[in-house]
Amino acid sequence: MSRKPLRALTRRSVLPALAVLVVLGAGAAAHANRPVPFGDRLVKPGDADGAAASPVGAQTRAAGSLELRVGPGLEAFDRASGEHLWSYRREGATALHQAMVGENAVVIWDDGMVTSVRPSDHEVRWHRAVPGLAEWLDGADLKEGVERTETEKQAGAVRRAAAALQPVDGDDTPWVAVVTPALTMGFRDSDGDLRFNSRPLAGCSYDPLRAVHTGYAVLVPRSCTGTNGAGNPLPGGITGFRLSLRGFQLDAGPNVQLRRLDDQRVTIEDGPILGTRTYDTKLAAPESTCTVPFAALHPTPGCPAK
Repeated sequence: MSRKPLRALTRRSVLPALAVLVVLGAGAAAHANRPVPFGDRLVKPGDADGAAASPVGAQTRAAGSLELRVGPGLEAFDRASGEHLWSYRREGATALHQAMVGENAVVIWDDGMVTSVRPSDHEVRWHRAVPGLAEWLDGADLKEGVERTETEKQAGAVRRAAAALQPVDGDDTPWVAVVTPALTMGFRDSDGDLRFNSRPLAGCSYDPLRAVHTGYAVLVPRSCTGTNGAGNPLPGGITGFRLSLRGFQLDAGPNVQLRRLDDQRVTIEDGPILGTRTYDTKLAAPESTCTVPFAALHPTPGCPAK
């Protein structure tokens, strides 16, 4: 059997190979220079542009040794020396508020993005976008014609961001709720998984500025301007959100005020007629009044025996 002799490489045979190499080289350059998802940047003191935010194991620090601040990104300082260690930024966005959920920091941005960062090694853990959040932070619900200075706009956005971000870390599964007038969403902290989303009844809206959280639930008052089928005004109320257990609904007046007592209890101040009561968010029940008027009576369940 005869073999074909090896052919010398000619200009015509070399050109396709060179074209392949050029394409591969261009693809690699494009991959290296592609935009960073969500505009993530980690900036250290002295860096001009910063690098893509990523884990840096060699610089791991205990979370307790860091002081975190916001604006324009998430800024980390050494708690003992005050040294500025790093800044986590997102291109085109400004951090408005951060809250700790366990060892992790959850940041809310003015473009409606919510981000979880592990401060010990500045790893970005997850990003989630919340529909309608950016518009509400910007004050889109304010009456037209209301003039605001840039300082007033920024202060209002920071106040609304702090109200929208409600962390819950006293339960077995830490999570965070993000509250807007038209939507409340709950995200599991471990992976950012969306566990629930809730919209108020038609003709009603949630009020993030009156919302409170404990270690077990987030309580959000709602106000209503619509009417029911009989033409009667819809009542206000309180929606209690929990991650691993069923939530709850509480009757309340339109101007009800909530105040956190501790990691488990909330006072509900509902005006001179309905008065003030205490609610246990772990048990999802009103707090019992432990009084026994007669020795022969059994104590209220959950109360100590005399």
